[in-house]
Amino acid sequence: MTRKELYENKLQMDYFSDSYIRFEEDFQKYSAMNVPLTFLIDDILRTMAMNQKNYFVLNKENAKDGREHRFYFRIVTEKECPRNRTYAYMGLQA
Repeated sequence: MTRKELYENKLQMDYFSDSYIRFEEDFQKYSAMNVPLTFLIDDILRTMAMNQKNYFVLNKENAKDGREHRFYFRIVTEKECPRNRTYAYMGLQA
């Protein structure tokens, strides 16, 4: 089983929260990429899970201001399904 298969359908953003709206706003504010965030979410979640990190980095090459930005998340797991992880946005560090 590959890591991709291991995390398939087990990772999700806290889509229906104010924190996710803040994440979208912060990402759009700093990202210079022409790819919509919707298309990046799965890759972002998988990368954080595989690297066992609670943040991801928007590198300076892809930032509007030419600076690196770290987007931090709180990882929530449920007792019944500990493999399922929900990522709730906490904020960013520039």
